[in-house]
Amino acid sequence: MNTDMKEIEFKAEILAPKTKVWDTMLNQDTYKEWTGVSWPGSSYEGQWKKGSDIRFIGPDSSGTLATITDLEPYRRVVAKHVAILLKGGGEDRTSEGAKGWVGTSESYYFDESNGRTTLKVNMRIAKEWEQMMKDGWPLALGKLKEIVEKQSTVSASEN
Repeated sequence: MNTDMKEIEFKAEILAPKTKVWDTMLNQDTYKEWTGVSWPGSSYEGQWKKGSDIRFIGPDSSGTLATITDLEPYRRVVAKHVAILLKGGGEDRTSEGAKGWVGTSESYYFDESNGRTTLKVNMRIAKEWEQMMKDGWPLALGKLKEIVEKQSTVSASEN
């Protein structure tokens, strides 16, 4: 496991209740949409449930395997990465590449006030992955915000 980890944080202010932000962020279909702007073809297999494993994968089935170590619905999710997934789905926990990734954690925090949700993404990550996340997360969160606020506007106009 990489002990040379760095903390990085990303935030989005979204004009919607946290339940809407949570549901949109973690729903399989909308997950693909908002992550796709930064990581095309991204998806996941598994459940957002404490103690369960979740596979974050790209179109070729490569990606990362994480365990949901903490989850409080509509408040927070914490995932700890435990392996790299190879093309075809095999797991790698021991190669030099895997050692640079295993131990990475990502936490999502949802805080609502006056109909607005502040979504914070905190990552504990090795330096070699930092720039990829700094390039990707702001775009992805911008897309998530756009999706959620568009849905909220549509549902408000239907009432």
